[in-house]
Amino acid sequence: MQRIAIDMDEVIADVMPKFLELYEQRFGKRLKREAYWGKKIYQIPGAEYIREAIYEKGFFKGLPAMPGSQEGIRELMEHYEVFIVTAAMEFRNSFEDKYDWLQEHFPFIHWKNIVFCGDKSIVQADYMIDDHAFNLEPFQGKGLLYTASHNVHETRFRRAGNWEEVMDYFRAERSAPE
Repeated sequence: MQRIAIDMDEVIADVMPKFLELYEQRFGKRLKREAYWGKKIYQIPGAEYIREAIYEKGFFKGLPAMPGSQEGIRELMEHYEVFIVTAAMEFRNSFEDKYDWLQEHFPFIHWKNIVFCGDKSIVQADYMIDDHAFNLEPFQGKGLLYTASHNVHETRFRRAGNWEEVMDYFRAERSAPE
C-alpha cells in the first residue's frame, strides 16, 4: 500500500483564525487578507509577536480542522497508508496540544501514524502534502503543495487549494494507468 505523509498546520489544522484573532486583540481591528497575502502573518511589521504565541502552551488547542480534511483523510485511508507528519520539535509546548487536537478531530488516526519530527527530509513516503516548499524540496516522492498565504508565489510544485482538490488529485492518481 502506498504511503501519504500529511502535514498538520495549515493543511489539516487551520491556524489562520487564531493568528487573525491575536492580531485583532493587539491592534483592535481585523487584518485584511491583502496585508498578509504572500507571507506569514507574523512577517507584517508590528505583528512579529504572533510567532512567539506559537511557542506558548495551549496555542494549538481550539484550532478548527480544514474543511473537508476529516472526510478526505478517511477516504484516503481506504486506499493508502496515511501518516500525519508535523515538524513540532521547534515548538516544545505543542506536542501535547497537537496530539490532543488530533485525537479530537481525527480520532480514527492511530497514534502509530502520528510523527512528530524536526526535519521532514527523513520522511519516507510516496506522497507528501505540505504547505512549505522547503519540506517538499528534499522529498523523494510526489509533493503536493497545500495553498497557504505564505506560499502563493511558489510555482515549483503541484498545488491543492483545498481538500476537494486534494481528493481530486488522489482519485486521479488511483485511476491513472501504471
